[in-house]
Amino acid sequence: MVAAHRSCPGYVEEPFASLVAEYPGVEAYPADDFRVEWGPVFHRGRLDGSARVLVLGQDPATHEAISRRVLVGEAGQRVQGMLARLGISSSYVMLNVYLYSVFGQAAGYRHVKDTAIVDYRHRWLDAVLLDSQVTAVLALGTLAKRAYGHWASSSPEREARAGGLHLAAVRHPTYAEGSARASGQPLEDTTAAQLADWSAHLPELSAAVAPEVTPNPRPYGESWAENDLVAIPEQDLPPGVPAWWRAVDAWAVRTGADAQEKRSTIRVTVPKGARQWPTL
Repeated sequence: MVAAHRSCPGYVEEPFASLVAEYPGVEAYPADDFRVEWGPVFHRGRLDGSARVLVLGQDPATHEAISRRVLVGEAGQRVQGMLARLGISSSYVMLNVYLYSVFGQAAGYRHVKDTAIVDYRHRWLDAVLLDSQVTAVLALGTLAKRAYGHWASSSPEREARAGGLHLAAVRHPTYAEGSARASGQPLEDTTAAQLADWSAHLPELSAAVAPEVTPNPRPYGESWAENDLVAIPEQDLPPGVPAWWRAVDAWAVRTGADAQEKRSTIRVTVPKGARQWPTL
């Protein structure tokens, strides 16, 4: 018997059908600051009302541009591991602050309150937070915290809803790598700082979420352990995608001799462990 495969059904119900039909383009996202040429990436997770946690990230990266879902690469697998600690295996929904990949870190901060971007983002946040089962928001990094705070204070209805939600504003999943590059600190130190921050948020976050399976909100160590990363569930991705898209391997990378070529080129490589054809 052939095993049944589960997949994301896409955007077939309202208000999501209208949201993906009416997404903004270069009129809202200037091409100087966003990689609009790779198209918008909308979400990952449940849109059927069953989500208990909203994860709010920043912007799609290379793996997300190919898979068409947010938080799929290593950052997404780190987040998936955190959700597993909470006893959450499928009841989540993930959005990004931006539909398109940011071109240059400073651009993210320049546009976080742009009216056209904000208005569309607020429609998504309304759709997944108002009149829903979500009890906690996991905001990944400063941009996510700012964007959520802007939504929460933008109307009496949103403010009232936010008042009933637990906000866990944690360091971004790739904070350690970015901080090490920017500051010159050893990666070991920035990783330990990130994991200490995540550990500090776990008790209250766990208390705010009704688990699907037995939770285990144990603190992280000072470095990433093998079971701290969890593969992306098959049901989160479009039908028929290869299993290696859900693994931690860096199978999509930007390549090129200069910034323009790297912006326009993503090289996708089947990881060695996923190559099922005979080799000589």
